[in-house]
Amino acid sequence: MLAWGLAAGFAALYACVAVNRHRRGLTKAYDLGIFEQAVRAYAHGQAPIVPLKGPGYHLLGDHFHPLIAVLAPVYRAFPSPLTLVIAQALLMASAVVPLTRWAHEVAGPRVALLVGCATGASWGIVRAAADDFHEIAFALPLLAFAATALGRRRPLAAALWSLPLLLVKEDLGLTVAAVGALIAWQARRERHRSPLPGLALAAVGLAATALTVLVVLPAFNPSGGFDYWRQLDGGGQPSLWVLPLQLGWPPVKWLLLFLLAATAGFAGVRSPLLLLCVPTLAWRLLSSNSHYWGVSYHYSAVLMPIALAALVDVLRRLDASRARRALVVSALVTAVTLPLYPLHEVVMPEAWRTSPRLTETRALLRRIPDDATVAASNRLAAQLTGRAEVTLVCQAPVGPGPQWVAVDLRDPSVQSPCATADTARMLAVYRERGYLPLVEQDGLLLLHRP
Repeated sequence: MLAWGLAAGFAALYACVAVNRHRRGLTKAYDLGIFEQAVRAYAHGQAPIVPLKGPGYHLLGDHFHPLIAVLAPVYRAFPSPLTLVIAQALLMASAVVPLTRWAHEVAGPRVALLVGCATGASWGIVRAAADDFHEIAFALPLLAFAATALGRRRPLAAALWSLPLLLVKEDLGLTVAAVGALIAWQARRERHRSPLPGLALAAVGLAATALTVLVVLPAFNPSGGFDYWRQLDGGGQPSLWVLPLQLGWPPVKWLLLFLLAATAGFAGVRSPLLLLCVPTLAWRLLSSNSHYWGVSYHYSAVLMPIALAALVDVLRRLDASRARRALVVSALVTAVTLPLYPLHEVVMPEAWRTSPRLTETRALLRRIPDDATVAASNRLAAQLTGRAEVTLVCQAPVGPGPQWVAVDLRDPSVQSPCATADTARMLAVYRERGYLPLVEQDGLLLLHRP
């Protein structure tokens, strides 16, 4: 009951924050709009064509995440972006369950309560739960159950929980391979089991990643390749001696590693379970994309269940004093980081107010009819994808162009994924084509094609 109660509580908190952020217009085309267009297509039995990524863009050419199609029946019944963010809240919160149960077995109810709270309020999960929708929501419970099964020496359960990760995202095949390697390692240590099943799982994980990255993704990608190679090599081929420098520089990468180790109470670094973090950390730290290096965005969510599982794993081997210190460190990290991430918005009165600006934005959006074609800026697009065919305003129009153009020039996210200059250029094009301004005030702009 404790585990499910904590999971239900955190699911409610995540959902409150995510739904309220959408109500306030803080969600974005990248990524909530993109995933809604994909799930909307799945819900109608169509391929995941996502106009926000480009004309005719098949989303399986960007990342390999067919598992999001399981949301299609729910979305068909409740066609709204809120369906995605609430589903994400439920999925992420469910990671609390296996870790809390295992902690209860290892150290009793008080430690279980602490571990459950540390998981649900961990900085990586809280950040992701409030950051639109991402496919990695499916990975969190799978990783939590797989890591717990490894810690309990249940190799078959660990393998079965890890295999669906192959359908969540292409890089998680490497994590499946790490699960297989740990199963084989445990078998060799215990001697009475064969390491071959673990080695076979590792081979499956490696083969799945190679297949998706080298064959499947290029087959669906408009350019015929994997778009993220350039982020791993910086556009070139780095020398082998440069790779260690890339792993440790700039220093923000050390902040990521420090917070991860601290989440595991530092003692958790002694657990072999923490090796499950290595594949994710490797591609993030070797990437030239600075967004991957730090502790913002949603990229660290998949590391949290592993770090807390590592903490529980070492508690069994520590004396009472060391175990207490490890738990205190993990709890302090949670307490210190919690105000820095959006979960605290639940108790902020200003986060629940409707500002005059929000009222103006809603009035603008109401003028756009359902099933219209719209070119929109980043945040406005996310408000429209459930009822209209939406593209980004910076994309060159196809054919006669959209019926409507909706832009919030004061949107701080308007520079990404659309550069400000590109937005200005396309607005000039639409004006030259005779689009009429119906709203033009305080940076809000609504154009209509007569």
